[in-house]
Parts: sequence; structure tokens; C-alpha cells
Amino acid sequence: MHGGNVERTVNQGPPTSLINDAYSSAGFDELSKAWQLTMAQHLDRMLTGESRVLNWQDPRQAVALAESFLTSAPQQSGQSVADRRERFTTLLDQMIASGQNLHNPRYIGHQVPASVPIAGLFDAVGSITNQPMAIYEMGPWATAVEHALVRGLCRKVGWDPDLSSGVLTHGGSLANLTALLTARNAALPDSWENGTPNKAVLIAHADAHYCVTRAAGLLGLGTRQVVKAPLDDRRRMDPQQLDHALTTCRANGQTVIAVAAAACATPIGAFDPLSDIAEVCDRHGVWLHVDAAHGGGALMSKQHRKLLRGIENADSVVWDAHKMLFMPALCAAVLYKNKSHRFNSFQQDAPYLFDPSSPGLAEFDNGISTVECTKRSTGFGLWGLWSMFGEEIFEQLVDHTFAMTRYVYQQIDAADDFESCHVPECNILVFRYLPAGITDAALEDQNRFQQQLRTTLIQSGEFYIVQTTLDGKVCLRLTVMNPITTEGHLDQLMAKIREIGLSILQSQ
Repeated sequence: MHGGNVERTVNQGPPTSLINDAYSSAGFDELSKAWQLTMAQHLDRMLTGESRVLNWQDPRQAVALAESFLTSAPQQSGQSVADRRERFTTLLDQMIASGQNLHNPRYIGHQVPASVPIAGLFDAVGSITNQPMAIYEMGPWATAVEHALVRGLCRKVGWDPDLSSGVLTHGGSLANLTALLTARNAALPDSWENGTPNKAVLIAHADAHYCVTRAAGLLGLGTRQVVKAPLDDRRRMDPQQLDHALTTCRANGQTVIAVAAAACATPIGAFDPLSDIAEVCDRHGVWLHVDAAHGGGALMSKQHRKLLRGIENADSVVWDAHKMLFMPALCAAVLYKNKSHRFNSFQQDAPYLFDPSSPGLAEFDNGISTVECTKRSTGFGLWGLWSMFGEEIFEQLVDHTFAMTRYVYQQIDAADDFESCHVPECNILVFRYLPAGITDAALEDQNRFQQQLRTTLIQSGEFYIVQTTLDGKVCLRLTVMNPITTEGHLDQLMAKIREIGLSILQSQ
């Protein structure tokens, strides 16, 4: 009798036509065609630079507009496919018209790339089929892909993929937190159950990304327990002063859970001398963690791999694919030199998830080694692009963007009215525009000028760059994250900066 009831329930189908509409394969096919046409046209406009870079809009107005679409959603069921397509296209057009256009070659701002469009197609498969990852049987192919990618990335670091391990996470902040949690548990084996003692500290690159300090707070160390490692004149961690800091911490009875080096640090893209730092850490018996969220991509380049010489001696590495591997956000990797460390992050039992009768599958149950339980299949885009084009696509992306940054540095360094603040090591450059009339001004006025220049530039929609502060000086900062950006675009950027800067001076 129970079987008959089940059969009748199945035959009845979904209770409302809205569910039928939402799950209709024919409807999906129709909307997919509209999506393909809209996105192809958008990419064509972006890659040729025929648009504004930033579609600037007051945030309050943007929220109100987004909310208006929610409140105006059709409530009736049984709409025609044509009606659904029209509504769908309207929503797509609004999303595109109100966003940041990273694929425009005049986007030269944050460390977020113009992602490879084909990777987005692979990534969409995971979203549509919904392959959540916690245990192997929930997302078997997503898990297989992740493990294959981890092996490939570990190999590029210089490790034996059979002896190393890792996991993908949603972003570098979560990746750094996971790696430093593992380091804490290795240094203080009972800290998971008993908490972190007051004498525990973390030594980090003085310009480390803020997520490293945030991780210290989350781990119970406290942000004041982060010791900033002194830098040299190139804003790199100084190995000799690191040695002194480690000696001082030990003399004070403090336990150093890890040294967090950078490859590269965010402000100017400085790469720490990892070989020397690794030697210091090894001598002191301290875990070496390398935040290579941005710079890890250089490992794919024969020309630039030398920037990370010594990274193979690290205990853990963070590498963001959604930076210099040009993947859609978010896809980051936590990599461990010692395979067993992957299971040191967490010490919890969840018998409703992890089957003790199949211990061999534990290695493939990602929920054991990540902060996340349910996790989207973050690796499909990277796996798909790598499988189609091989490693050379990543080498070309890195080499081109680094070369364009070197080009604009040379132009700025040779110009009388620009000032470069460092010699770039990668695709990050910090500089100032100092025309006659501002060069002799007080620092406060120079800073205000740089800020006004940058605001006017991005609101014009013609270019997008960011700003930073170095040693009290407000500076302009660019990161070449679009492989379509050419020398011509960078020449235009300098010309536009001059135009806006002179206009600001004339209006004063």
C-alpha cells in the first residue's frame, strides 16, 4: 500500500505551475539562448573597450533599483515562454549595465582579473547541476577535479603530489585562516580543545594582507599577538631581522605558531626572499606559511618563477586561482607540503556525514579539512581551462600582464611629471602624478590632489585604478589584470591622468 501511495505522488508531479515553469527544460533552453546572445554581445563590447569601465551609481539608488525588481516580480503562474524571456533579458541587461566591467582593457584596478570567459562556462555547470562538496558521494566529480587540481598545483610549487595535499576554499582569506589554523594545531596540539595560550604569537610580513591579522583574531591569538616582521628597503621581509624576532620571542617564553611570508605583498607586490626566510624558520623549528594568493601564478611562468624561489621549503602555501590564473571568483587553494597536515585543521566527529565503515573515503571527504561543510564546486573553471589549453595559457597570461606593467613603469619613470614609488616585480605598480604646481606643495595638498585625481578618473568611466598610502603619501596604484590591455591603453591612461590633473589645478 505504501508503494502505491509513492507511485501516485510521483505521477501527480509538482503542485504548482510555477514550479513547472522554473524547472522546465524547454524554458531553460529558451533562456539559455537569450543568455548566450546577451553575454556574447557584452564581451564583444568589453574586449574592444567600447563602454565605460565603471558604471558608477550612488549605492542607495542602486539598492532601491535592485529592490524594485523584487517587488515588481510577476506573481501569476502560466506566463508564456516569450514573457519569461523578456523578463529574463531585462534582468540580465540591468545586471550588466550596473556592474564593474573588468573585461574592459581600461580596467587596471584591483587584484581581480578579467576572468577567462570559457572558464565561466565550466563554472556554470557546477551551479546548474549543484554539486555541493562535503562528502565524496555528494559531489564525486567535483571532488575528483579538486584533488586533481591540488596535485597539479602542489607539483608547480615543487612538491611531490603523492606526499603533499590541500583543499580549495572560497577565497584567500578563508585559505589563510585554514592554513594558520593548521599551523596553530601543529605547534599547540591541544589548542583545538583547550584554546590558545596567551604566550602564542604569529610573526607576519609587516605589509601582510589584513586577512592574516583577522585570522589571528579568529584563532584566539588576538590581533595584538601578531608580530610584524621588519622589512628591507624593497618592502620585503628581512631575514636577519626575522631571525632576531624569533630569538626574542623564544627568550620571552612565547610560542611562535608560524611565520607568514608574502609572495607577493599587496601594497607594491613585493616578493619575500623565501629561501633565506625558510632557512631561518628551519633553524628555529617554526612553521613557514607563504601567502602567494596573488603571486602564485608566477609559478606557471618559466620567466618569472624565480620570484618564488624557495617556496618549496614552505609548510603551507595559499594560492588564489581567481587572481593570476584568471578564474572567476572564488577559487583559492590551501596547499600543505606534508600530506597529513590536511587533517590537522579540525578535530571533530560528524557520524551522520563521515562514514566510519569506509575509512578509505576519508581522504576524499572535503568537509573534514575545511571551514565549510557544504561547499560549491569551485574547481570546475580551472580544471576545464587547464584541460583545454594546458599550462601554457597561464604562462602567457602572467607574462603578458607583467610585461605591460613593466612598460608603463618605464614610461612613468622617464616622465618628468610622474613619480614611480618602486620598481615593479609583477603586475602591480604604485606611482604619483606630480605636475608643476603641485611638486612643491605640502604633503597634505599633494595627497588631496592624488585622491581628487583618482576619484575624477574613475567616475569618468574611462579608466579604473585604485589608490594606496605608502609612508604617509597617497599614491595611485594600478594592477594589470586584463590580458587584452595593451601599451596603447597604458599610454592613454597617462594622457588622461595628465588631462584631469591639469584641469584640477586650473580650477583651483
